Amino acid sequence: MEKIPNSFAVAADFKEGTLLLIDKPKGWTSFDVVNKVRNQLRWNLKLGKKIKVGHAGTLDPMATGLLVICTGKMTKQIQYLQAENKSYTGTMVLGATTPSYDTETEEDAQFPTEHLTAEQLHETAASFLPGYDQIAPAFSAKKINGKRAYLSARQGIDPKIAPRAIELFKFDLTDIRVPEVDFDVVCSKGTYIRSLAFDLGRKVESGGYLNALRRYASGDYHIDNALTLEEFEAMVAKMEPYEAPEEASSQG
Repeated sequence: MEKIPNSFAVAADFKEGTLLLIDKPKGWTSFDVVNKVRNQLRWNLKLGKKIKVGHAGTLDPMATGLLVICTGKMTKQIQYLQAENKSYTGTMVLGATTPSYDTETEEDAQFPTEHLTAEQLHETAASFLPGYDQIAPAFSAKKINGKRAYLSARQGIDPKIAPRAIELFKFDLTDIRVPEVDFDVVCSKGTYIRSLAFDLGRKVESGGYLNALRRYASGDYHIDNALTLEEFEAMVAKMEPYEAPEEASSQG
């Protein structure tokens, strides 16, 4: 598998199987991006309704950054790509909480921040390494007894999510300007950065929620090699539509 994708010559490449790196914009779901790519391949390149497209690791709508997209036979590799470590930068807000642990919902409680110091915050961040048992946000797509957790949360019902062990390989606070704190995280599959922000806030006896998030790497793949959706569309527009190979004529 090549480390720097997004260099395709003909439409048949997508049908055979490719790995595509996309820089997801804010406000789009991961499915929105997959649907956009699929429609471009179906209609602009004439690859038909059977073209397979999937992603290897969800990003929340408020997040931006690297989304690994697989097409054709490469979709069989999605489970392995999903298992790769992920890297993020972002900003958390201390001194308050929200039900979703991010800005998708309004603040529901405020807490003091006067006691917080840079030294305390750095030490607390380091205490989460090399990992801990994390509880996913109630407002998440995690399935509980076959039902998405957020469906229960929106009805005011606690989905009762069990803790899950996650690994943290890096959790650096890169700029502290309370109440906002910038960070850089490298973590295992299944880590919720929203929960990490909430958990850090609770551990320093102050609330915390995620204000911004950007994924810059997934395994060996980096955001520097990703295309914006506009660049992807421009690339597709320059390609010739797919032409199915002619079947060999029967002899006899």
